[in-house]
Amino acid sequence: MKNWASFAALVLSVAIIQASAYPAPQEQGAAQAQTRSYWIDPSTRLMWAAKDNGKDVTWRKAMNYCRDLRLAGYSDWRLANIGELQAIFDKSADAPGLAGPSRSPRAFTWHVKGSLFLTGNQWSSTRRYDDRGHAAGYAFRFDFNEGRQFGGDELSFSTNKRALCVRGPEK
Repeated sequence: MKNWASFAALVLSVAIIQASAYPAPQEQGAAQAQTRSYWIDPSTRLMWAAKDNGKDVTWRKAMNYCRDLRLAGYSDWRLANIGELQAIFDKSADAPGLAGPSRSPRAFTWHVKGSLFLTGNQWSSTRRYDDRGHAAGYAFRFDFNEGRQFGGDELSFSTNKRALCVRGPEK
């Protein structure tokens, strides 16, 4: 009888361990993003890199980073536009990430779908234009903490600016 009880306890332990290894349905997208290095937004079908570039970059370097990215067998990555970034903001989402200076970041929570791993505000490919319709020296960025866009950042600024890459038709 003692052996039977030990056997039953062992089987129960294995079942509990196996059950805990599978994420709840709402966590599956996040788990897939971290293991696959990308996340596909089910509403837009855009493929997102699972994390940003992880360090301060100017707008030009952000554009180049995404253009040069080779991930998941694809080479057609690009810097997301401001509308695409805004579309993956979700105030109810709590995605773990980092914030603060690149040399001494701290744990932080971002409000982004797909549990993408962010480390700062995200540059967008969207430029500002002057009153004559010419591209000005400014671009938009998105803050996934506050859920708002900012359009007054000089292209040469890099502090707390990151590159989050996407692939698929521009939305």
